[in-house]
Amino acid sequence: MGETVEAESPNPRAAATGVAEQLDGRRLEGVEAVGKNLLLSFEGGLVLRSHLRMSGRWTVRARGSVTRGRPWLVLRGRGREAVLWGGPVLELNKRAVRRLGPDILARPPDLDRMVANLRLARGREVGDALLDQRLVAGIGNMWKAEALWRAGVSPWRPVGETSDAELRAVLGQAARLMRHSVDTGREERAIYRKAGHPCPRCRTPIDSRGQGDANRTAYWCPVCQPWERGAGRPGA
Repeated sequence: MGETVEAESPNPRAAATGVAEQLDGRRLEGVEAVGKNLLLSFEGGLVLRSHLRMSGRWTVRARGSVTRGRPWLVLRGRGREAVLWGGPVLELNKRAVRRLGPDILARPPDLDRMVANLRLARGREVGDALLDQRLVAGIGNMWKAEALWRAGVSPWRPVGETSDAELRAVLGQAARLMRHSVDTGREERAIYRKAGHPCPRCRTPIDSRGQGDANRTAYWCPVCQPWERGAGRPGA
């Protein structure tokens, strides 16, 4: 930050956006993470929004490092450069950020507001509602599974049948796990992508099934995360 950068987009799809041309020769004034979005502020009021989804990644390295392939964007400073690979969302617009809920990685996270937002989705399953970025920004499928398991709440339970204390416990676990990952670079995983493996607490096999309109896979322990209408298994 604070340096005037050279910008280029070797990837043809990224070059078609015209982003690099507008950023080239401008000073990078700030970088901020908002939910799953990365906002880079440049002089002149330009704000670059980057969302990595499942495949993108940013790499910061020494300027002039060997590059294989065609990155979406390269921002070069005096001694270092930031390289974006596979960035499906890259635009000079931050309107989408205004629709986001409170950030789970805020210091401290606004749990009261998050719970209030989730109450607006009382008819939805809690596992599905946690991924709605308009209600709570930042939680992904892995952290949803891990936070629900640690709080002992079934992903299939309707929000309307989940107490405020339980919602706060889930959100608190998500905030703790994600903050630990950011600060240390290490992820605490117990059940994510471990369908059929024994639950670390009770040794019951972990179950999995698609959930919500996006059919994101939910992972849960039928014993540690029970729900009266089907003991944690949808449609049972």
